[in-house]
Amino acid sequence: MLQSKLFCKTIKNKVSDVESISHDLLTRAGFIDQLMAGVYTFLPLGFRVLKNIENIIRENMLSAGGQEILMPVLQPKGNWLKTGRWNNFDVLFKVFGSGDKEYALGPTHEEVVSPLAQKNVLSYRDLPFSVFQIQTKFRDELRAKSGILRTREFLMKDMYSFHATQEDQDKYYDKIIKVYFNIFKELGIRKETYLTLASGGTFSKYSHEFQMVTPAGEDTIYICNKCKTAINKEIKDETPVCPNCSSDSFQDDPKGTPAVEVGNIFKLGTKYSLPFDLKFKDKDGQEKPVIMGCYGMGISRVMGAIVEANYDEKGIIWPKEIAPFTAHLIQLGLDEKVKVTSEKIYQELQKENIQVLYDDRKDKTAGEKFAEADLIGIPYRIIISEKTLAKNSVELKGRNKNTSKLVKIKQLQKFLK
Repeated sequence: MLQSKLFCKTIKNKVSDVESISHDLLTRAGFIDQLMAGVYTFLPLGFRVLKNIENIIRENMLSAGGQEILMPVLQPKGNWLKTGRWNNFDVLFKVFGSGDKEYALGPTHEEVVSPLAQKNVLSYRDLPFSVFQIQTKFRDELRAKSGILRTREFLMKDMYSFHATQEDQDKYYDKIIKVYFNIFKELGIRKETYLTLASGGTFSKYSHEFQMVTPAGEDTIYICNKCKTAINKEIKDETPVCPNCSSDSFQDDPKGTPAVEVGNIFKLGTKYSLPFDLKFKDKDGQEKPVIMGCYGMGISRVMGAIVEANYDEKGIIWPKEIAPFTAHLIQLGLDEKVKVTSEKIYQELQKENIQVLYDDRKDKTAGEKFAEADLIGIPYRIIISEKTLAKNSVELKGRNKNTSKLVKIKQLQKFLK
């Protein structure tokens, strides 16, 4: 990508009226643009990051046995009446169609996936299975805040599993916990993310959230110093000791730690299978309700959370796996040899499938180019100038490093790979 052609501009100074580091940096670096409160456009750089996160999550869901589908955003009122959530799901967007028909804009998809499964499950032989989607969700949040950490429109991965027994669902549930932690490891936020016990609702004592510690988080969690399991604020008074290891180390942190939820999983039991007559015949021919689980992860929110965990005073520091580009190639000066060499390196790196943002702009000083490169946060910065070419080299610097080094042009691909 030529930076001179890039459809976004960086902003030098801090953005006013922002509530989080990620909101400020993603806006200034040209990754997102706010249309209105809680609604954002993902610009070319931001869209590339979003897709990289999406691909990591998708691969992990597929490896966990999930099958990808895509369900409608527009959902019939009748399905929400069946589950009793039409009037008590407080962030549900309701819209009118022709003839005064009412619909819901999907904040979640139990009301769609359950009747879908009912059409396909006949016996125990059809179980277990899981399906997932990556799709836009809508929630009428009372107060959208902190940029893409809490929005009214967002990209989400939601997966639903279907089982014949609670034992089978429990095993899959535990498996997904491990899969989620693997995702967070690949995304570069594993160290900051804690498995957090939350209220389980109707069918289990606890559900689980995955909370990433950040000052911008609107949630409060209490972390066990012994086993590193956490509990959220809503169940703190009922849980004087750690449910996982029985330690009372929660008392060491009476004020708790701010965090943002980057994922959640629930044991649904038969809450959404019974309203839609989702049953199966067991080996003895007896009809039984299907047992369900659901597993959510807000992809756009995760993007904001990653920035909250990876930045310095100069800008964003993207983990390699999700960065919009691997390398930021910066041409300094107007010397013809520098220009020709820069373009040659740009083409050769692309042929090797190394994603490059090439700063070919002629109207920017070296200082301006370096400042923008640090703000955008691509993992490697490659500088080509008359000085480096005199040594048949480029200057290579990692975004998370304080020093740079000269690398022979012939060795550059090896270093980047």
